Amino acid sequence: MSACRFKCVRQPAVAGLFYPADADELRRLVHFSLAAAMRFDEPNGITKALVLPHAGLIYSGPVAGTGYKLLEKDRDAVRRIILLGPSHRVAFDGLALSEAAAFTTPLGEIPIDEEGTAAALLVPGVCRMEAAHAREHSLEMQLPFLQTVLGHFTLVPMVVGETNETQLNAVLEKLWGGPETRIIVSSDLSHFHNYRTARQLDQKTAAQVEALESVTPEQACGANPLNGLLRAARNHKLTARTLDLRNSGDTTGNRSRVVGYGAFAFLED
Repeated sequence: MSACRFKCVRQPAVAGLFYPADADELRRLVHFSLAAAMRFDEPNGITKALVLPHAGLIYSGPVAGTGYKLLEKDRDAVRRIILLGPSHRVAFDGLALSEAAAFTTPLGEIPIDEEGTAAALLVPGVCRMEAAHAREHSLEMQLPFLQTVLGHFTLVPMVVGETNETQLNAVLEKLWGGPETRIIVSSDLSHFHNYRTARQLDQKTAAQVEALESVTPEQACGANPLNGLLRAARNHKLTARTLDLRNSGDTTGNRSRVVGYGAFAFLED
């Protein structure tokens, strides 16, 4: 990657695994996920941020679709997405930006927001690290939804390693922007409990998110970026609302060892 730094396109890592590699098949599955979204009373205010799951589309697609249905109504306003997700494969401190000029999926390319990237790099602990992005799925799983529900937009993708709320809050403040900028945090919830236990744990997590209280890694695999968003939400007096709360037992029928999924909206007046 260093030989073509800032000119390369980040290629999909999990196309054909977590979602279809064929564009038409992927498009159909994303539209199915949006159609299968949970129905809810549309909240008042601007949806400044969403917390959404990143499992394979057959598992968490309808839950993610619930959040993206809400974002879709702001299609004409949104021009930049700040995307944060946990690192599953590379251990590091801080936050990692990509060296690529664009990210791609079978649905096409998304340009990287150069101004946002430059601003993020001013925060101590933010660096460029292509290894953190190369095989990471937490960010990639959001891209087909974004490409489907939005028009033209740019992306500031950050993989989050070991960090703290203060550092994450500093990054979000740099990039907060106005109605043209929205934040997506990619996170699943509890892992590998039986269905009943998972429901109890995830309901507790949802209550904490709505109260803007920090969560633990046992509650959410994206606890670090989520906690950064929760702190920013407290600072900006956002309101958090649970849109959907399900798990893989609901979407696949196997309830012996499930993964929890939630869709949460953060609203500003």
